[in-house]
Amino acid sequence: MRLDKWLWAARFYKTRSMAADAVDGGKVKLNGSNVKPAKDVKPGDRLHIRAGEQDYEVLVVALNEQRRPAAEARLLYEETPESQERRTREAELRKLAPVPGADIRGRPTKRDRRQLGRFRGE
Repeated sequence: MRLDKWLWAARFYKTRSMAADAVDGGKVKLNGSNVKPAKDVKPGDRLHIRAGEQDYEVLVVALNEQRRPAAEARLLYEETPESQERRTREAELRKLAPVPGADIRGRPTKRDRRQLGRFRGE
């Protein structure tokens, strides 16, 4: 089974093209090496996946040609205990010290623009 198709079926990426772009961009490593999206994946392979801010280290357990519900998709892989521990630790750190401006979405409002202008001395 193709790597990009497996990543899509296991719900690490929303579309196959996003999965293929991630593999091409070096965000997915198969058994420790960079590969192409068409590389075959089989049970027992080890994947390091960077999806958004999350880093996953998983073992491929099963293959599925179709994208199934999330509960069934979780049966396709097994996350290593080190990976789970690292992700929970990083989540706690993000809660304790959020990135400045992480809660800001979209364009500033009229009030925000006026406050920025006052801050800049305009």
